[in-house]
Amino acid sequence: MLVLAVVLSAWAGIAVAEWVRRRRGDGPRPSRTAPSPAKGAAWVAALALLAGGVVHAHALLRYMPFLFAEDTCWFTVGRKVYPDSSDALPVSLVCDGVEAVPSWINPTLLGCAVTVVVATGVAVVLAGRARLARRVAG
Repeated sequence: MLVLAVVLSAWAGIAVAEWVRRRRGDGPRPSRTAPSPAKGAAWVAALALLAGGVVHAHALLRYMPFLFAEDTCWFTVGRKVYPDSSDALPVSLVCDGVEAVPSWINPTLLGCAVTVVVATGVAVVLAGRARLARRVAG
């Protein structure tokens, strides 16, 4: 939280300094260019990465037996036993022969991972095409 506060304060300071510099007329004004079509694909990739990270963090914190393995089984399956097995990818926790992880977690992680890879590839291709089009036009 402290890092976020420092980063946001620094960003706000830089933004205000840039605003003041532009108001005084110091330095060149940047020219506006049309937004690249790759920007949308990059946003999709970033949001899918964030969503996958949130789901994975939730699954790890909820279903992985880090300190008290018996308590993890007790709170998820209702049996105070040591886990038969556990794994972080794919997320799995087996307590007394019962899989404790909900069935939606691993397909969601897979979907987010595929979305990140595909959207990143699309963003790279679109950025390359936009750069080529600017070279040909200029």
